[in-house]
Amino acid sequence: MIVITTPTGKIGGRVLEIIVAQQDTSGEKVRVIVRDPGRLPEEIRDRVEVVTGSHGDREVLDRAFAGADAVFWLVPSNSPAPSLEAMYTGFTRPAAEAFVAHGVGHVVTVSALGRGTAVAGRAGHVTASLAMGDLIAGTGVAHRALANPAFMDNLLRQVNSIRDQGVFTDTVDPDHRLPTVATRDIGAVGARLLLDRSWTGTGEVPVLGPADLSPNDMAHTMSEVLGRPIRYERQGFEQLRDSLTGHGLPEPIVQGYLDMMRAVNDGLNEGVPRTPENTTPTSFREWCDSVLAPAVRA
Repeated sequence: MIVITTPTGKIGGRVLEIIVAQQDTSGEKVRVIVRDPGRLPEEIRDRVEVVTGSHGDREVLDRAFAGADAVFWLVPSNSPAPSLEAMYTGFTRPAAEAFVAHGVGHVVTVSALGRGTAVAGRAGHVTASLAMGDLIAGTGVAHRALANPAFMDNLLRQVNSIRDQGVFTDTVDPDHRLPTVATRDIGAVGARLLLDRSWTGTGEVPVLGPADLSPNDMAHTMSEVLGRPIRYERQGFEQLRDSLTGHGLPEPIVQGYLDMMRAVNDGLNEGVPRTPENTTPTSFREWCDSVLAPAVRA
């Protein structure tokens, strides 16, 4: 039995899609934790067990983890938490206790690059995510953390600006090349680990995307795919603070994003050498063709 959290999100949904597609050959039973079962794809809904509720709720976890062999664990990004500790470790602590209580053997989590770098301890959300991984690893389960850089899909938050002004923003230098990955590829790696549970112990699995890209590289590709000029504008940290605060985020969460982006500029995502094993297939151009362009033109 595999339990999947956030099954209607981009990463959790991809994990669910792949595992359900292989049920006939794998024989795996699947259980999902979801607040609104109506958001599950209709073709999948009847092939999984559904536990309705929040995966931050111990009673929900006890129902979901009973008889489970493996869990895909992802902390929701829209949590109204008062602090980074509460958002990551605090939210996960009931699950860590439930892993032990129910004898869950394998857990795959979504985390970030940066462990072992000089800036890992002052990287805001990344630091908190790494601490969450330490909590889970401390339970004794076999644990793999998917260590990711920035997501290509984050650009979807700027669809209106890309469509109406031909502009996207970030806080990195225009020519600074960094790894970037499509969420669908993260989900594919997570599904592979859940279906083949021959691994033991704890560790990280870097998921780097196919190539390092700068914002200017991205602007060039987006311009070609969309058939119109798209440019990058570097955003100052105070501008970012104002934008995040304007969305109603608590100050500790806002500060966590600022600290994370400063750490990215200081090399947070550049400590893992690229290998065939950690290079995933979806190129930025392919992602723009299949995901960004339809969103911009909708």
